Amino acid sequence: MGKWFRNFFVFLGVITFIGFVFSMFGASKLMEQKEKVSKNSILHLKLNGVIIGEQPFLKDLVKYRDDKQIKGILVEINSPGGVVGPSQEIFSELKRVREEWQKPVVVTSSAMMASGAYYAAVAADKIVVNPGTMVGSIGVIMNFANLEKLYSWANVERYAITTGPYKDAGADYRAMTEAEKSLFREMIGEVHDQFKAAIAEGRQLPIEKVEMFADGRVFTGETAVKYKFADQLGTLEDAKRLVGTLSGLGENPELFEPPKPRPDVWEVLGEVSMGSKSLTQVVKQSIKPQLVGVPLFMLPAALN
Repeated sequence: MGKWFRNFFVFLGVITFIGFVFSMFGASKLMEQKEKVSKNSILHLKLNGVIIGEQPFLKDLVKYRDDKQIKGILVEINSPGGVVGPSQEIFSELKRVREEWQKPVVVTSSAMMASGAYYAAVAADKIVVNPGTMVGSIGVIMNFANLEKLYSWANVERYAITTGPYKDAGADYRAMTEAEKSLFREMIGEVHDQFKAAIAEGRQLPIEKVEMFADGRVFTGETAVKYKFADQLGTLEDAKRLVGTLSGLGENPELFEPPKPRPDVWEVLGEVSMGSKSLTQVVKQSIKPQLVGVPLFMLPAALN
């Protein structure tokens, strides 16, 4: 009888856990549904951290930008940039808000708006920064690691069978050839040109002026305003007043905050301790390897 009760309670525990998992996923799906915007408002979005993969920011932007009650977009940025493609996608979708929906977009940053984050920002009508905000880092970087000696020390022999001489370019088990380096330089040069062209268009600056500052340097918000890479010095409140004025809602517009999705089961379990680190911390540390060998619009020092 005792064994029967033990098995029953184990079974009950499994069923309870499965129910918890499905309820969490179900709640997350419900939270993804669009919440009604009850009055004329400014959509307030935040772009934080490294830009990599699918962005919740984009989901909210696409979900609410065509709402008739949304009269403009206010974007807060605190980001060192990130992967090229996702950064360009944010730029394109913000630009679409202005061109297709004729709604003003104002971007503000109190701390950091570098590289890919700045790429995204130049799609806005206006950029507002603090005097000490880190702005710029206009450039492209690709990180590689040559672990050939480490593998040799560990008596590990790695190799690959490829269909062409460039298929394993950048592999960590051997040094990169000059031809491969040249190939990657050409590629990031092309992407760099795209970055400069976006800034010249968005900021209405001569390409020659953009090129003077497109060497990866970071400058303060004060310098950014001085050289027309941003529009004015100010705070979040100043940016709110500006987008309110541009949208016709006045200097104190109502802000609409998209509801935060309820954390899914992995986010809940992510706080389970793993020694001195949580699972969340371990996952965050895995970002760096994901960025190896990928063209980046990013300020690398921000990840150290």
